Amino acid sequence: MNDRNTIFRWLIFAALVVASVVCVTPTSQKVRLGLDLAGGMSFTAQIDEAALRADIKASDDTLDDKAVDQQVENIMAGADERTVEVIRNRIDGLGVNEPLIVPGKDHRIIIEIPGADEEQRQIAEQQIGSRAKLEFRLVHVKDAELSSALLASGKAPEGYRIVEDPQTGRSYYAREANYNTLVRDPDYKRRLRQFGNPDPNHSFMLERERLDDGREVYSPTFVRNRVEMEGDLLRNANFNIDPGRGSYVVNLQFTSEGRDKFGKLTSDYAPHGRRNNSDRGRQLAIVLDDTLYSAPVLREPILGGNAEISGRFTRDDAALLANVLKAGSLPAPMKILEKRMIDPSLGRDAIQSGIRASLIGGALVILFMIIYYRLLGLVADIALCLNLVLLPLGAMLIAGFFNAVRVTEAAAGSGSALQLPVLTMPGIAGIVLTIGMAVDANVLIFERIREEMRQGKSMVGAVAAGFDRAFSAIFDSNITTLLTGLILFIFGSGPIRGFAITLSAGIIVSMYTALVVTRMVLKFCVTDKTKAISIADWFKFKPVDFIGKGRIAMIASAAIIVVTLGIFAIRCKTSPRDVLAIDFTGGTVMTYGFAETPSVDAMTKALKAGGVSDAVVRVQKSADGVTDAVEVKSGWDEVDGVEVGKAITKILTDNFASSGLENKGQETIGSQIGDDLKRDATRAVIFALIGMLIYISIRFEFGFALGAVVALLHDVLITLGLFTLFGRQIGVTAIACFLTIVGYSVNDTVVISDRIREDLRRNPNMGFRELCNRSITITLGRTMLTTLTTLLAVLSLLVFGGGAIFDFALCMTIGVIAGTYSTIFVAMPVMFAWYKGHKPGMAKAAR
Repeated sequence: MNDRNTIFRWLIFAALVVASVVCVTPTSQKVRLGLDLAGGMSFTAQIDEAALRADIKASDDTLDDKAVDQQVENIMAGADERTVEVIRNRIDGLGVNEPLIVPGKDHRIIIEIPGADEEQRQIAEQQIGSRAKLEFRLVHVKDAELSSALLASGKAPEGYRIVEDPQTGRSYYAREANYNTLVRDPDYKRRLRQFGNPDPNHSFMLERERLDDGREVYSPTFVRNRVEMEGDLLRNANFNIDPGRGSYVVNLQFTSEGRDKFGKLTSDYAPHGRRNNSDRGRQLAIVLDDTLYSAPVLREPILGGNAEISGRFTRDDAALLANVLKAGSLPAPMKILEKRMIDPSLGRDAIQSGIRASLIGGALVILFMIIYYRLLGLVADIALCLNLVLLPLGAMLIAGFFNAVRVTEAAAGSGSALQLPVLTMPGIAGIVLTIGMAVDANVLIFERIREEMRQGKSMVGAVAAGFDRAFSAIFDSNITTLLTGLILFIFGSGPIRGFAITLSAGIIVSMYTALVVTRMVLKFCVTDKTKAISIADWFKFKPVDFIGKGRIAMIASAAIIVVTLGIFAIRCKTSPRDVLAIDFTGGTVMTYGFAETPSVDAMTKALKAGGVSDAVVRVQKSADGVTDAVEVKSGWDEVDGVEVGKAITKILTDNFASSGLENKGQETIGSQIGDDLKRDATRAVIFALIGMLIYISIRFEFGFALGAVVALLHDVLITLGLFTLFGRQIGVTAIACFLTIVGYSVNDTVVISDRIREDLRRNPNMGFRELCNRSITITLGRTMLTTLTTLLAVLSLLVFGGGAIFDFALCMTIGVIAGTYSTIFVAMPVMFAWYKGHKPGMAKAAR
């Protein structure tokens, strides 16, 4: 029967290996790279309810607030699905590969476009923001007279000035530098519509033209407010060159219903039409998103269902307009909250550094385990390699579970139950961290086996007892880490979710390989004939009064926390952009590569001279001192009417052209996203601590949970203070690191707590202080071993990871050391103080 169970376990293991291999085969189709590895761009857009409300009020001044609210509610009811479909149609028109477009919370749409270049990014941004509400309206009968009189009066609307074409002497309007600032004012469009308008039934609009010298100018036109026909009956749109004019035009093709309506409209207002007694046809304005594109004269009825939009279009203008019209109208206005652009070369560098860090970190851990544990180390290394083999299957299962838990929002980039999650650079960091943490369960088991061997048990008995006694500590410590991973996934976004999935999958897989596969291998290797197994014994510790030293240790910790956080608070107040990443402050970060990197002072001076006075220049370097990239951060939207990213690039190009500047990426985050990230980060840390408090209280007692939570809070604060003291910025990556530290550090506390619980049963007559010190001493060897293996993996990231992963690795290095310290000198003394030196209730239950 026992042999049959063993065979069954091996068959299950083989099936899992095959399933995991199938998950990633063929690799080119199954393994999807995130934007930080593949390059490309991403946007987070949101339906603009404020703009929608303003549009509804502008279209009908008689509506009260209640009626407006009802219309907004009706439009928003199915807006998300419609918006996703329209944006997907538009992005598909760009010809990019496998764009990801999914709805998010709060009527947000997440768009990721791998491999896109700068030109495609600009077109995509225009198409995402364009509502594409196509309308046909009549132009004022006396438009020519009204427009001429307005220009002759010398009056110009806000954001415009009057200019003259030197060849024809005709006057136009041209945009001022402050136009881009004005247009973000929700009331600006209303003021513009009312400018110079003698008739409340008409709106002032501007039609763009291009002069022979290349300048863009605008002609005033008064357009009736009433919509004669909308573009929802449009079947198709395309563009070509009009041979007669030599310029690009956009051709429209209506449905059968649209053909009839458009035919009737043009017949009514053509010369001598049913509603036009003049010899001259009326002008029909073609308005898209409140922008006048053209206002052709209706010379005759158009009955064939085809129409043409003419204007001084470039090829890109015409292609963009045709694509937007073809894709359809958005149900409501959109605003872009966040945008990111990453050059593919930056992704290739990230992949190379990630692979290098993974291989080196893995090799160091494997070598150490063999040196220290000999045969058992070889078994652990086999389990470690199997972890990597089974990780794809684990990631797929974890992604499916996490997505099922988080049913309220699509998890962009996190995959689904049927596919692997997208691989990102934080995901690679999660794999490397998993390599270091995966041996933790094996170390617990092997140290238990050592203890059983010292008590004189046979090797078979020692192995069986070692697995049995280590199980509760392995189970509890890994469950707490999984809880952290779930919280990271719920409150994180994009790459952070990929990290949460990878880390959690690694925990699940390592539990299986340690508790099941390792046991099967040892059962095969260790028999009744095996007399002993050689294990190194480097970590021997004499009894120490750790509990008694807790007070001094906590005073020292409090001093470090107060000083470092005080410095952090002062810097946040005086120069927040130096210590807080763009995730929290909002703004734009440009990433550049240089063949020869100029000095920070030189770049800062050039940027401030060029008008970007708030620029913060930061050079990213790996641990070996090699410059990976230069980041320039600004909180402004634009400089002299030019988008701040473009302005920064131009300034640096003009001043450092010989340095081989290359634009590697752009990241723009609005204040709303920054506020959301701050809120989510705070919630994530709070919920993680509460979750730990509840779980450890259930599995142990409240005093143990309190000590663990105080120690975790200590770890986060120490890491935050020292991390910022080293000149690093706090952003989403740092928050992910803090939560990982919470999940990691609690492992040591749980292991010691588990040993105290066991010793309370074994040694009921021993004093509680002595028992706690004894439990800490016994488990200290395991604590040092797991800290060392984790640091081997983290330090490989620190040295070879580069970029943002350097920040993560530095943060983790501080956190791992702080966590090891706090488990001994904070968690246990706090627990002891809670019970006032008396044994907890579990001691009575054990008797």
